[in-house]
Amino acid sequence: MAYVSVLLYGIGGIVVAGVALLVVFQEKLVYVPVLPGLTKSYPITPARLNLIYEDVWLRSSDGVRLHSWFIKMLPLSQGPTILFFQENAGNIAHRLEMVRIMIQNLNCNVFMLSYRGYGESDGYPSQHGIIKDAQAALDHLSQRTDIDTSRIVVFGRSLGGAVGTVLTKNNPEKVSALILENTFTSILDMAGVLLPFLKWFIGGSGTKSLKLLNFVVRSPWNTIDTIAEVKQPVLFLSGLKDEMVPPFHMKMLYAKAAARNSQCTFVEFPSGMHMDTWLTGGDVYWRSVMQFLVKHAPEEKKQQ
Repeated sequence: MAYVSVLLYGIGGIVVAGVALLVVFQEKLVYVPVLPGLTKSYPITPARLNLIYEDVWLRSSDGVRLHSWFIKMLPLSQGPTILFFQENAGNIAHRLEMVRIMIQNLNCNVFMLSYRGYGESDGYPSQHGIIKDAQAALDHLSQRTDIDTSRIVVFGRSLGGAVGTVLTKNNPEKVSALILENTFTSILDMAGVLLPFLKWFIGGSGTKSLKLLNFVVRSPWNTIDTIAEVKQPVLFLSGLKDEMVPPFHMKMLYAKAAARNSQCTFVEFPSGMHMDTWLTGGDVYWRSVMQFLVKHAPEEKKQQ
């Protein structure tokens, strides 16, 4: 009996300690603007890769000063414009090689936003704040006169997919289409992936978790619920060897979206990991994205 009591106390202590860590450090787990051993500043700029770009400074609706890069395909900025949202770790400079190849393959412009607290942007990251940041970026693009504003496509990877899903849902008139790559169903579900014992206490709407501790999660990013409200076309790009976000998360997102939206496309990449699906996917990856853009962000929209 004493042994059982000790065991229960031990388990209880682990749970309490885990929850305490989650409450105190959750933002540091979800948002990682500075990679270990590196600085917050950009290691390179688009100029290093011979990309034509401009620095764009924005102000979010709550007053936070944000930095971004608008990278042009050509000086005339023709083609669709990709509003790109990065993953949770590092900054936009770490995605420049992918963006360089994206521009080459898709003949598009790319707008790269630094979330608050990332890169040269001020403030501290949070779900409510980053949603405001994304809206500021889209509002800026929608007001530009040097792009075709009817061809703005949101592209989000991992956390960026959660950001992009909210933005797309909130702006059916401004966003033509949405592309998600290796995105999670929710941070609530990811808590159980990172700390397995938490899956009994924290979980999204599609899980059997008791959800007793959902209230302590300040950035739930419930993409599984939000995606059901997106009316625009959605392309799902899933790396089947994703070592961070279980690939079934993407399948769940697709199933939830496709139940109400007939314009959903799902593409799998057998060797794709969390960060390199765009690279290992090769020509198939870029061809899939290009076909989606041709269909759902066509040049003809300019005359409509």
